[in-house]
Amino acid sequence: MSTPTVKELLVKSETRTDIMVKGWIKTKRDSKTFSFAELNDGSCRENLQIIFESRNGDFSAVLPRLLTGVSVAITGDLLEAPAGAKQKMELHAKKAEIYGDCDPEKFPIQKKQTSDEFLRTVAHLRPRTNKYAAMLRMRSELSFAIHKYFKDNGFFYVHTPIITGSDCEGAGQMFSATSLDLGNLAALPRTDKGEIDFSKDLFGKKTYLTVSGQLEGETLALALGKIYTFGPTFRAENSNTYRHCAEFWMVEPEMAFYELDGDMALAEDFVKSITGHILKHCGTDLDLFAKFVDTGLMDTLRNVTDNKYERLSYTDAVKLLEPENARFETKVNWGVDLASEHERFLTENYFKKPVILYNKPKNAAAFYMKLNDDDKTVRGMDLLVPRIGELIGGSERENRLDVLEKKMADMKISPETYGWYLDLRRYGSVPHAGFGLGFERMMMLITGISNIRDVTAYPRVPGYAEF
Repeated sequence: MSTPTVKELLVKSETRTDIMVKGWIKTKRDSKTFSFAELNDGSCRENLQIIFESRNGDFSAVLPRLLTGVSVAITGDLLEAPAGAKQKMELHAKKAEIYGDCDPEKFPIQKKQTSDEFLRTVAHLRPRTNKYAAMLRMRSELSFAIHKYFKDNGFFYVHTPIITGSDCEGAGQMFSATSLDLGNLAALPRTDKGEIDFSKDLFGKKTYLTVSGQLEGETLALALGKIYTFGPTFRAENSNTYRHCAEFWMVEPEMAFYELDGDMALAEDFVKSITGHILKHCGTDLDLFAKFVDTGLMDTLRNVTDNKYERLSYTDAVKLLEPENARFETKVNWGVDLASEHERFLTENYFKKPVILYNKPKNAAAFYMKLNDDDKTVRGMDLLVPRIGELIGGSERENRLDVLEKKMADMKISPETYGWYLDLRRYGSVPHAGFGLGFERMMMLITGISNIRDVTAYPRVPGYAEF
């Protein structure tokens, strides 16, 4: 049988005899008649206190080795702790077995070296710190909340390709995926023009790591009704900001028979629901972030769950922002793609709550967004939240074949490459919509962590792909 976790023992608060717990020593201290150790197994933020008494066994050979980081199995009796103790239960050891020693003098993570910048250099060890263990537990719970929300609302979970021949965003910032030996230039197959001949590659064409599962997701929504995909996406963008990664996870629902209003309503309900789930189920870990990372975290999260989100057209947003241009690094005028500083002004200074920005300029929008009758704007939307800015980007998709073909021609997008996508408009086209939520940005929101590199176990950013 598996050994109980620290979380199970502390939650149940039941006395038990002769149980075994396994984990890592956090701290140890000695008195004249007792020794105390704090054990953690990663199941929760709290440690289990272990009491070593000579009357329960001879621990003289083990105690000197019980240093920070040592992995152990402890067998003993779980009893109620004395009144006034931090926890209700404590384990009185009868037997201790050491699995692996750890020299605290050589262990890279010392109390004096715990800056986020330093911890990124030891990403394989930083989950052992309280902060990053809590982050990873919340990442797990957030993933569950996302799946639960869509399951409860009648969505089907689908898997879209990681390797693709399509550029969803049309920006060209994609990683090539090839089996050719690019390190041996002389051996690469060439065309008559001297270019690399990708017809000789594994897939017979040039392929990439996906930037989004949206286009393939649309094909599935137009068969199943409501679907979502949740997986890794990649951008070969040389961006060194606090909120961009080259590899990140995206949540992308697509819904047949939805228009822009329904898309915005779903996005608001979704964010409120998963944030509320975290507030309900991650109290102890949230307390850590609210105390040591962002003292305003709980107010931010309640702002997200308790308010009706402001819906604001792009044109009206520009009217609000233009008088404030003196405070912005990037000046606002109609047609400019709003930057993070503009998004945060709207959510933090003006409305003081989340904002859904809609009807964006067509010249700053992807080819698949539905064109409005004014021929100037598209039915796109961004959900903006305080401290983060854009959390979600979405749109009603262009479902009219002739309009989509013209947009693609204007943007020089090959109709041959996207013939399958155009087929959706040829055979039973319907209004449909969807959006994408950046999972790591959602993690930044619920933890208060300010850098995207610190809400994932192994960040992939320009110049850095360690571990």
